[in-house]
Amino acid sequence: MEDLMIIDLFFARNEQAINETDAKYGKLCLSIANNILNSDEDAEECVNDTYLSIWKKIPPTRPNDFKSFICKIVRNLSIKKLEYNLALKRSKNMTVSYSELENVLYDSDICDETEYKNIGKIISDFLRQEKEEVRNVFIRKYFFFDSTGDIARRYSFTESKVKSMLYHSRNRLKQYLKKEGIDI
Repeated sequence: MEDLMIIDLFFARNEQAINETDAKYGKLCLSIANNILNSDEDAEECVNDTYLSIWKKIPPTRPNDFKSFICKIVRNLSIKKLEYNLALKRSKNMTVSYSELENVLYDSDICDETEYKNIGKIISDFLRQEKEEVRNVFIRKYFFFDSTGDIARRYSFTESKVKSMLYHSRNRLKQYLKKEGIDI
């Protein structure tokens, strides 16, 4: 079913909207949640919470990009679940992904929400300038928290190529942020 038709089902408060969303995006949502949480049970809970959140947000929201809308919700819910469940322990994939970026991005203790939004816009602008394959690898690693092995298989690269692409992307991002006046 097309995204616009699914959104119309949400606006009609038709519960079939959730079934259609699950059929179309359930595996993607589960993959995102599992990459962050490393727990099938917690991932399934986050996916269900995602559907509830979508039900509450549509209407009045009418997302332009339904897939991105869903991915953002499941990602945020999964990160909150991880923070709640594992305050001292961290998911290996997520910790590794963030530790790779810690020399590039602000410390969360000194950065407010407005600065995060500004940095997010700058990172988006940076990624638009990157080659498509580099951008895709970067997003798979730092948004979806895919492992380098999963990314390599997805794009038919070697793991060393993926690691190299990520290394060079981080360095270019760091320079780009400095050029935009973001102190690292």
